[in-house]
Amino acid sequence: MLDFKPVGNSQITLTELMIPSYSNFGGKIHGGHILSLMDKVAYVCAAKHSDGYCITASIDVVNFLAPVEVGELVSLMASVNYVGNTSMIIGIRVVSENLKTHVVKHTNTSYFTMVAIGDDHKPKQVPGLILKSQDDIRRFSQALNRKELKNTYKKDEAMIKNIYDRDSFLQILQHERCKIEL
Repeated sequence: MLDFKPVGNSQITLTELMIPSYSNFGGKIHGGHILSLMDKVAYVCAAKHSDGYCITASIDVVNFLAPVEVGELVSLMASVNYVGNTSMIIGIRVVSENLKTHVVKHTNTSYFTMVAIGDDHKPKQVPGLILKSQDDIRRFSQALNRKELKNTYKKDEAMIKNIYDRDSFLQILQHERCKIEL
């Protein structure tokens, strides 16, 4: 295993034609199919960087920005944006192209945290990342910020669970669109 690898060594694009069997009841491509493709491209990108098997540890928010139609060509571009000791944050951008009109639209962006797994079935160290462009530096910095925000959120969530005050929460809920029937 190399100590460090450039971002470009593991970048990957997966392109697939969207067929009718991928559609949902509304006639659009099912979000679950897009998520499955995202997981696949995240795995390949992470496996290339780590030289081995990886698992999905978490997925940051996935917003469906635009629907994907049957007959469109979907491309998923994945890149290692950040590496820790055993984990990698893989940035994924999804675009679809109408083959008749050549209109390209951005449909999704998400960040998958992948963990490298060794032959002993335990997390293994991954190579560091060589940043060769301003985009590489920006993506690494943004991923680091997202990671720190996520850690802060986890701490806040744990603190809220520890200081749950029924009356305070019931008072807050009075202003929300819910009905309490105890």
